Amino acid sequence: MTEYHMGMVGLGVMGGSLARNLVRNGFSVAGYDLDADKRAAFDRHADEGPLASFPDVKDFLDALETPRRIILLVPSSVVDNAINSLKPYLDKGDLLIDLGNSFFGDTERRSVELEQAGLLFIGSGVSGGEKGALRGPSIMPGGQREAYALIEAAFTAIAAKVNGDPCVTYIGPRGAGHYVKMVHNGIEYGIMQLIAEAYDILKRAARATPEELHRAFSAWNQAELNAYLIEITADIFARTDPDTGQPIVDVILDEARQKGTGKWTSQNALDLGMPTHTINSAVEARIISALKDERLAAEQVFSGPDATFTGDRDVLFEQVRQALYAAVLCSYAQGLALIQAASREYNYNLNLEDIARIWRGGCIIRAGLLENIRAVYSAQPDLPNMLLAEPFRSAIEQRQAAWRAVIQAAVGLGIPVPALSASLAYFDAYRTGRLPANLTQAQRDYFGSHTYRRTDKDGVFHTEWED
Repeated sequence: MTEYHMGMVGLGVMGGSLARNLVRNGFSVAGYDLDADKRAAFDRHADEGPLASFPDVKDFLDALETPRRIILLVPSSVVDNAINSLKPYLDKGDLLIDLGNSFFGDTERRSVELEQAGLLFIGSGVSGGEKGALRGPSIMPGGQREAYALIEAAFTAIAAKVNGDPCVTYIGPRGAGHYVKMVHNGIEYGIMQLIAEAYDILKRAARATPEELHRAFSAWNQAELNAYLIEITADIFARTDPDTGQPIVDVILDEARQKGTGKWTSQNALDLGMPTHTINSAVEARIISALKDERLAAEQVFSGPDATFTGDRDVLFEQVRQALYAAVLCSYAQGLALIQAASREYNYNLNLEDIARIWRGGCIIRAGLLENIRAVYSAQPDLPNMLLAEPFRSAIEQRQAAWRAVIQAAVGLGIPVPALSASLAYFDAYRTGRLPANLTQAQRDYFGSHTYRRTDKDGVFHTEWED
């Protein structure tokens, strides 16, 4: 029987696309899936190179060269079931690679359990969607170094390339890879919400047409906002619905879905005591969007401000562009600071320069500014916040006036801008040397004797507030 270089468990869109990428780069792939239709769809690509599906798990595993290298691309809810179905047939030294969107805590557990069983394990984030899987994604693998050595050549071959540099690197031990992918998705949530708010302001305040929005976002993508998410947004505004002849963006229901990675980022940030204002507001924006029926009912009950925009439309477009860039910087800054905190907490020894480098291509948050982020952390690996370094310090300061003007205009018109506002609040709080938390501490001490520290001397103090 032919011995295949790689095994692929889960032959859906992502699994099938990644397998074709591997085959195109010289690796033979055996596939396994319980779904006969998915196996048949997989086998239809056999003319592209050496790939074949197997209906029986033992036959599938017997077809692999040893030590076996088996990629799992299944929903996070069934990863344990998939592993358990394979384990009885595996030998010590075989490698399992979870490329799904698993929670990093689950990856931590699986890493320990499989190592105790003599198996190698990689938990890896992959970003780029179906097209990225086929053409070249950004790959974020974590696990044992000896495990990564078994897969490094394949991952290097199939990853996206930026000036020949592959968008993959060893991230760190255990759940480090899935942790970095989780935060990647949190940053992605933030940027997507910021773009949505920019669109909403321009549409509702300036009455911008889809054609105008297409031109604006296309132009923005040629300058400092150069990024994949800006690029596809411009394309969306140019698309017409074939059924109605209307701009397709206008016929899509305003109810955003989520798979949990943004929420996990917010939850973990709270656990680590790190501020992620932009990301949190984006998660909450998706949550409230799901309350469609309630929002429609509330629209009949409440009225907003009786106001219309009377300013210069061209000026508003420029202010929105500047505000969007400043707030996008905050989303990246919060995510990278969170990654630093996690590196300390979980002993991941993460390298922010490498992370920024592999995000430059293939992934959803790829953007021109990531080259500057990479350079910043190359020069100052322990920098606590990228906003403190040039060129970002000057960029965000110079855009303050436009940023504040956009938010003031939106508030005056009753247009919700949770992520733009939260980003500005994050920036204002971060640049403020004395916050009103002193009053919070006084209150806590008053009702709970929680004590406080003083500004003028060391120690811990308590006041008897009541006679």
